[in-house]
Amino acid sequence: EVQLVESGGGSVQAGGSLILSCTASGFAFEDSDMAWYRQAAGVGCELVASIGMDGSTFYRDSVKGRFTISQDNAKNKMYLQMNSLKLEDAAVYYCAADPFSAPRSRATFQNCGQHNYNYWGQGTQVTVST
Repeated sequence: EVQLVESGGGSVQAGGSLILSCTASGFAFEDSDMAWYRQAAGVGCELVASIGMDGSTFYRDSVKGRFTISQDNAKNKMYLQMNSLKLEDAAVYYCAADPFSAPRSRATFQNCGQHNYNYWGQGTQVTVST
């Protein structure tokens, strides 16, 4: 059974840091494209960062220089280090994975869990306050 389980979300003050983790099982993690998405209330599902099976990374402009995506194949885990958090970073963050490498859209879509990647986690809430 394929599972993606996010953890590490919580409440933090603006300017603070969090590390999100995604624990994967049931598929070839090391041979998969992986990504972090987020969805805030009333907003579409937006790609935050991705890492391909070749190690290539992508970041949306608003998080460049603040967030870092990484993975540990030995532990079947992916991480998102989030620094200098802003109010607008508050959202539910989702882990996504796909064992089939392919060009993927970076567009925002309506709801997380429905597009672009075959496997999705249930999400972890990140709250940022002043």
